[in-house]
Amino acid sequence: MQIVLFDGFDPLDVVAPFEVLAEGAARAGQPDEVRLVAVGGPREVVGGTRGLALRAAAALDPDAPGYVVVPGASGRLDEIPALLAGVARSPVIPAVRAALANPDVTVATVCGGSLILAMAGLLDGRPAVTNAQGMDALAATGARPVRARVVDDGDLVTAAGVTSGLDLGLHLVEREYGPPVALAVEEMFQYERRGIVWR
Repeated sequence: MQIVLFDGFDPLDVVAPFEVLAEGAARAGQPDEVRLVAVGGPREVVGGTRGLALRAAAALDPDAPGYVVVPGASGRLDEIPALLAGVARSPVIPAVRAALANPDVTVATVCGGSLILAMAGLLDGRPAVTNAQGMDALAATGARPVRARVVDDGDLVTAAGVTSGLDLGLHLVEREYGPPVALAVEEMFQYERRGIVWR
């Protein structure tokens, strides 16, 4: 499971699914399965929330079977569309495009992550969700907006607003390791999944 970091990422979009996925993997006996990654390899990546930085431990590998999670961006509200559009034109996109083409990979997004993919032309005709404020923009890209907490379209799973990263993580844990592990992680974090998973 690879969670992608890029300059200006939203820390909660990263940390919420990271913790849930890491706990699920540990309970399934695969404690080293979740990694923070960046295009270009290991480095410190500065997020968009008050300069909070996280360290990417490895390069994003679109050939590695499993999951690739793309977060959204954070910063001043009026700056976020430009941040997302910048990532949609960045080296992140060829790697994510290759991951989407790999039948052994599921690409997942949190919040504005789906808008990044949509602006890059990767979600044409596909059902997806993003932050409530971005649903019209998602529709304008050619994606099919679905008002749900999580939208599971097989090899593409998208989640709504920033806190939905918890729900995305739990959904992926259930997909990968089964309901008993997902329930155990829910109980450990004392968080009950919210909203609807649209399939």
